[in-house]
Amino acid sequence: MTSRLERLHIILQKSHLDGLLVSHQPNISYLTGFKSSDSYLLITEKKVFFITDSRFYQQAISFFEGVKNKLSKAEKTYCSVEGLKVELSGRSVFATIAKLAGAGRLKRLGFEARSLDVAQYYRIKKLLRKSHFIPTQEVVEDLRRVKEAGELSKIKKAVSIAVRALKYARKIIRPGLSEIEIVAELERFIRYQGARGSSFETIVASGENTAFPHHLTGKRKLKKCDCLLIDIGVDYDGYKSDLTRTFFLGKIPSKISKIYQIVLQAQIQAINKIKPGVRICEIDRSARQYIAKHGYGGFFAHNLGHGIGLEVHEQPAISANNNATTEAGMVFTVEPAVYLKGRFGIRIEDDVAVTRSGCEVLSSDLDK
Repeated sequence: MTSRLERLHIILQKSHLDGLLVSHQPNISYLTGFKSSDSYLLITEKKVFFITDSRFYQQAISFFEGVKNKLSKAEKTYCSVEGLKVELSGRSVFATIAKLAGAGRLKRLGFEARSLDVAQYYRIKKLLRKSHFIPTQEVVEDLRRVKEAGELSKIKKAVSIAVRALKYARKIIRPGLSEIEIVAELERFIRYQGARGSSFETIVASGENTAFPHHLTGKRKLKKCDCLLIDIGVDYDGYKSDLTRTFFLGKIPSKISKIYQIVLQAQIQAINKIKPGVRICEIDRSARQYIAKHGYGGFFAHNLGHGIGLEVHEQPAISANNNATTEAGMVFTVEPAVYLKGRFGIRIEDDVAVTRSGCEVLSSDLDK
């Protein structure tokens, strides 16, 4: 099996780069298996340096020596870091990066343009005397698009906890509870189920607040016959899930029921199109056209979905502008919606994995 770092080295060679400075923490975790913050990974042709400060130095030493290495056998192969050296940055992490780049005679050093801020860029560039500092776009993210078996297993676990949380929500929601109280209950619940935490700030929207795609959960109390939208994600060992369901407190008005069925059928149509080799824009188009055909095309304004993994929003974007094709191992959300300002909104979101012959809805147990 080819390790992630070996695949990355091939990309760097094709891009004529002597090295890559990785600053995006999910990418560092993906390449090494070590989870931290405020650290850097310097990858050269022959060596790999994990650069950190005193807060993480001993922890990193222990991890990479295998003392507390909890990676599975497969993960140890994929996250091969043989020869990796942990560097304590001392007073200046930027000076350490520059020193290592100089010692390695890196003439063309790439950096992650989307995660290195302007101040960091100028500080490092000033210290690099003989290296050209070259921006790159989503080099590691491209590797992360297709999930390995171990990654999929963790995503499935994150999904299963989110499913249990939404089933729990059905039992506790009642008039008089506030949106923020429901969030508090769900946050407590998922941690007891083994989650590290939420993968994003849980959204609980009630009544007219459901018309806002990313409503900021507040103190509004649920009322009888309210529409209630819950968007929840779970972080399990670094991997994320993202599910949404729309509930009703009492009898569902015919107008709301009609739109709910439109959204549901749009999602079913999109999911039925998913298999390897399908253009992603066609998946988005199938749901969007169905909603438009029933008169609500102007009320579904966001993409149909997004990839999930080490981040809750990652490649691939399931959008009308994405002409790439699906591959077995991709995992993403399918979340059609209709939002009627000042009235209500309906969103149904599931997590889907592309298989060799079709797709698997990872959250299928939710509606049983």
